Amino acid sequence: MSKWGQRLKKVEQLAEAFQNNPVVTRYKPRLLPCQPSSVWKLFPRQSLAISFAQSCKEPVHVFALEKEKALQGQRIFLVTSYSELWHYYRTNTQSLMHCYEVIPEGAVCKLYFDLEFHKPSNREADGKKMVSLWIQYVCKKLKDIYGIDCSAKNVLSLDSSTDDKFSRHLIFNLHNAAFKDNAHVGAFIHNILQTVLGATSGRSCLEGHNEAGTHAPVTTQSPEKHEIDLSFLRVNDKNGRHCLFVDLGVYTKNRNFRLFKSSKVGKNAAFTLADDNKFIANSKNSVPAEESVFLASLVCNVSFTGQRILTCPVTEANDLRTTRVQSQQGSLPDQGLLSGCLTSPHQEVDNFVLTVVRKDGIQGSIRRWNYFATDQLLVYDIAKYRWCGNVNRFHKSNNIMIVVDLKEDVWYQKCHDPECRNYRSSSYPLPQEICISYVMMLDEENQTYMMNNIDPSQPPKQVSQGMDWDPEAADVWGRADDDQKFSDCLDDFELNGSEISDELLLSCMEDFDSQ
Repeated sequence: MSKWGQRLKKVEQLAEAFQNNPVVTRYKPRLLPCQPSSVWKLFPRQSLAISFAQSCKEPVHVFALEKEKALQGQRIFLVTSYSELWHYYRTNTQSLMHCYEVIPEGAVCKLYFDLEFHKPSNREADGKKMVSLWIQYVCKKLKDIYGIDCSAKNVLSLDSSTDDKFSRHLIFNLHNAAFKDNAHVGAFIHNILQTVLGATSGRSCLEGHNEAGTHAPVTTQSPEKHEIDLSFLRVNDKNGRHCLFVDLGVYTKNRNFRLFKSSKVGKNAAFTLADDNKFIANSKNSVPAEESVFLASLVCNVSFTGQRILTCPVTEANDLRTTRVQSQQGSLPDQGLLSGCLTSPHQEVDNFVLTVVRKDGIQGSIRRWNYFATDQLLVYDIAKYRWCGNVNRFHKSNNIMIVVDLKEDVWYQKCHDPECRNYRSSSYPLPQEICISYVMMLDEENQTYMMNNIDPSQPPKQVSQGMDWDPEAADVWGRADDDQKFSDCLDDFELNGSEISDELLLSCMEDFDSQ
């Protein structure tokens, strides 16, 4: 029997063995018995990773990874849980040393800053003093505008400075308060920097939210006669041009924000706790101190329960989307607006919620929405519809919330009334056609249908750019008699004592595909 025949017989024996002993379902590891199955999935594009994370039933998030020797700016995107990432992140320093948190568009987030300046161009600058003054100024503005008390003890300070560059990340871990999204964070920063930026127009951040998420006027204190001198914020870049100590470019949608213990590609300066950091992370459930710092550094690690949502009007002068416009009651405007606010990232869910609060002649509307990426929750603040399942009637003054759980594909009602603060209605299923998991499944089915109905006139190279090949498609794999000829030639070649390396075979196939 020829060598090729022997190999063929071995393959047949293996196939028979697998048929008699089928492979069991793939084991999904867990970090701890009480935790959900691990999710660790890589994507070449950020949009695909975000779509998968939104459709996943487990609490996962999107991270961006850079690899050494990859093209500059090229990243792959990882979807996993916080605990899973930390489990490998703390030990696999080589493969995960350039990692970024993706801050989803519209997601509730912490107040955060990227501070930096070029040291040789600013030899008189005292970086530590500048950071201290900036924290002091921001805390004062949070008190003036929102009535929030905070200090340097609430601010996690991470440092990745080098001999040439002073670099800090500040993450404000406020008690039960966070911003609606990073666009509102950017608007807040533009607002408090008007004197430095030379801006004379634009509205002030004079409104906040109460714990349940509704607007509540904040009593602003009269500004002190002697404001903090902000001249220290004006620094020079490496070309000698004027710029700001505060980077205003880190508040764009789906922003990648470098993680604690990570460095940039080609650099060895990873973010570590600054030596003047005064923040102490709360270690809960015996969480190690370093992991507590990691969790505190995550900008979107914000849960829904008890959070006060802070907003600041976004003006065109800030180059950010306008979020508060003239209210149009009773109908869904054509400009993608809902009763004075932009639609959420899931407009089909917005439309469904409107059907829930528009019945029996009552035209309820959506006053605003908040998206909690950590819990995959869309929380809708409802106007003109006050039916509460707890009291089984309409409230006279307090409004309700509709909460949509995107992981479980359900919705339920909560209430702003103090007497119903802890009430949560039963969960009701979302219509199948608006469930993210169902939409993702349809997309996969469409891809399969398309790949099974490829135009035979398409060359193999174009087909290979799709999802998966149909193993039975002759136009993809070639003619059967060609396979036999190839097999005979390979058999003759190996009978003569020669052997073709895998590298040579791959090279030949690449040359064939390129023709």
